[in-house]
Amino acid sequence: QVQLVESGGGVVQAGGSLRLSCAASGRSFGGYVMAWFRQAPGMEREFVAAIMSSGGSTWYADAVKGRFTISRDGATNTALLQMNSLKPEDTAVYYCSAGPTPLSVRTVDDYSYWGQGTQVTVSS
Repeated sequence: QVQLVESGGGVVQAGGSLRLSCAASGRSFGGYVMAWFRQAPGMEREFVAAIMSSGGSTWYADAVKGRFTISRDGATNTALLQMNSLKPEDTAVYYCSAGPTPLSVRTVDDYSYWGQGTQVTVSS
C-alpha cells in the first residue's frame, strides 16, 4: 500500500521558516516526480514545487521561487520543502504528491498518489 505522510507544518510569523517532510513508502519511486501542492480555503489546489527522482531537475511556482527549496533523499524516499521568508499568503494545507513520468509537473490530475496534507499558517 502506497503511503505519503507529511509532517512539519505549524504556525509561524511572517518572515519565519518551516521545513516540510514527506515520507513515501509502499513501492519504488524511481522514475517518479515528487511534488508539493497547496490549497487555501475556498481556493483550488495549486502547484508549489516538484523534483525528479534523480533530484537533478526542480520546478517552482513563481510565487515561491527564491524562498522555497525542494529536495529529495532517494535512499529514504523522502521529499523536503524548506520554506523561508514566509508570507501570510503562504497559509494553506500543503500536500505531498508523487506521479510517474512523463507528466506535467504543475497539473494536479497527473499525480497518482497524495498525502493527507499538513497545515501551514503564517501570521502577520
